[in-house]
Amino acid sequence: MNLKPDAPAVIPEPAVKCRNIWKVFGNASKIAMIRNAVINGELGRDEARGRYGCLVAVEDANFEVRRGEIFCIMGLSGSGKSTLLRHVNRLIEPTSGDVIVEGQSVPSLGKSALREMRARTIGMVFQNVALLPHRTVEQNTRLSLELRGESHETSRAAAFKALETVGLSGWEERYPRELSGGMQQRVGLARALAADVNILLMDEPFSALDPLIRKQLQDEFRRLVRTLGKTALFVTHDLDEAIRIGDRIAIMRDGKIVQTGTPAEIVLNPANDYVAQFVGGISPVHLVTAEKVMIPMAQHLAESGNGTVEQQIGTLPVVATSANLTHLIDLQIETGSPIAVEQDGVIVGIVGTKEILRAVQGKRES
Repeated sequence: MNLKPDAPAVIPEPAVKCRNIWKVFGNASKIAMIRNAVINGELGRDEARGRYGCLVAVEDANFEVRRGEIFCIMGLSGSGKSTLLRHVNRLIEPTSGDVIVEGQSVPSLGKSALREMRARTIGMVFQNVALLPHRTVEQNTRLSLELRGESHETSRAAAFKALETVGLSGWEERYPRELSGGMQQRVGLARALAADVNILLMDEPFSALDPLIRKQLQDEFRRLVRTLGKTALFVTHDLDEAIRIGDRIAIMRDGKIVQTGTPAEIVLNPANDYVAQFVGGISPVHLVTAEKVMIPMAQHLAESGNGTVEQQIGTLPVVATSANLTHLIDLQIETGSPIAVEQDGVIVGIVGTKEILRAVQGKRES
């Protein structure tokens, strides 16, 4: 008999960690002073720009991106989201702070090591994909592989595979001018996939597309990230887009991250009035799960004052903790009864009419 205790679960290191990132643009001799003054509360963002001509673009940003996660950075124009994203592959140097990618501190990398990381670990797709007009779709797709010295055969095979992955088989010999906007974005994504990088940086890649094509590419992007096991940082100014594709969302305002959480956490529990304004028009029905709205079984038994779990449940419909609000509403309409919530074969909670109505309203019982 094995009497040894189970080993503790090993939590994988995040793919990306940002630690206390500051970015101040302006007079080099004043940047450190401005940063310290802002930290100490002696100077505001507007005053730094007005008095010293310095822009505090990112202010003490901290976040982690888990492996296999789509992490959305969301905010209005000028909020600092694209500036923050560009710190991950060091297109922008931080004023202070650290970015750690796959265990390596990006600001400390030498030129050769940084080129290697950009070539083999991180791929980036911009809003303007910047395809070279004189190169075919296939040649554009294999460009990054050529730049890192891969053979013609290897890079061409990778390009064809990536184009097939994004649904562009048969378009390899066409030129960018022959493609729609959505197809050009697919080529940009294929170019990043062909390099077989682990981390994708997406800077508002779909924002210029019409709504139908945009929705299709959002769904396709999420599917590809899941299927290929990639990690993605996705910048957008559109909360609907962030909720649609993001596992977690960081909302920025004036260079600061004001809230980080899952779509459901942000919609149901906005951190402040600013976030609440963003989420005011978002329906919670696809975000809320039974686990989030149920009354725990122990509490239900205590409040009801009688009966065992088996007696309380009887013939009630049973759902998993992951069942969404739409399913709960359908069951409530169909049966008119409370709903039992099950996890690993054990009844862990009850959802009644009151809990469903509160969830639809976007409120939780305090």
